[in-house]
Amino acid sequence: MDQKIGMIGVGIMGAAMSANLLKAGYEIIGYDVAQLQLDALVREGGSGAGSCREVAEQADVVITSLPSGEALQQVVDAKDGLVSAQKKDLIVIETSTLTLEAKQSAHDSLNAVGVEILDCPLSGTGAQAVNKDIVVYASGNQTACKHCDAIFNGFSRANYYVGEFGMGTKMKLVANLLVTIHNVSAAEAFVLGMKAGLDPEMLLKAVSDGGGTSRMFEVRGPLMVAGKYDKATMKVDMHQKDISIISEFAKKLNCPTPMLSAAAQIYTAALAKGRAKQDTAAVCAVLEEMAGIKRESSKS
Repeated sequence: MDQKIGMIGVGIMGAAMSANLLKAGYEIIGYDVAQLQLDALVREGGSGAGSCREVAEQADVVITSLPSGEALQQVVDAKDGLVSAQKKDLIVIETSTLTLEAKQSAHDSLNAVGVEILDCPLSGTGAQAVNKDIVVYASGNQTACKHCDAIFNGFSRANYYVGEFGMGTKMKLVANLLVTIHNVSAAEAFVLGMKAGLDPEMLLKAVSDGGGTSRMFEVRGPLMVAGKYDKATMKVDMHQKDISIISEFAKKLNCPTPMLSAAAQIYTAALAKGRAKQDTAAVCAVLEEMAGIKRESSKS
């Protein structure tokens, strides 16, 4: 591949995207505040940089995968951030799930120095990202989005151009509302079935093949069957951030989200029970405890 891709943030999602882009033949230069994660990228065949500015100076396209709006602001505006590179032909693909305000702030800073930034959140878990089973909601300059099609295809199974800058985030918030609810509804179904004496493995197999299934039932169901949640592809505390963003977004639109509000309480209970760093499938363990079900495996 002729294009050199920069990856800023090589955590769960960034590492998966990098690995798939390396397999697709792209050269990857990465940066992360966590040296262990950057070292892992180098072992996979990528190279490491000492700053975001260094990534921008060497790459044709930069992908950012970050945990917070504050992190994005640092990546863009800090002393050695993307703005400091002053690289007018650079395209930045911002894939994080953040507020519209954080995305717009980054857009304004980068556009001021001639850098094109695209708002391109991802739909899917970390485990799905490893298998390229994620979807890109691309928004911003349509020509630039089209230019990045091959890159999107290198780490995802599909991408959709959804409109002007910011529309990608709006689409992702709608998708995450469903993920939040479907994850809890899957757990509720497993707990009801187990309370009734049904085998959880058979529940997963039979329901997945019927009309009541959902993507979350199928993706997180195996974790719920095993009752093991420590190998997280989306941590409870990180998803709590997403829930807050969706809730604030809906509030500003005066749009009721009663099912989201109900589901959110189960994630809060998971935090209260010390499951912040576990996979969000751990809501099943919370509901098991509420239902009086005791499984030894659900403690992990």
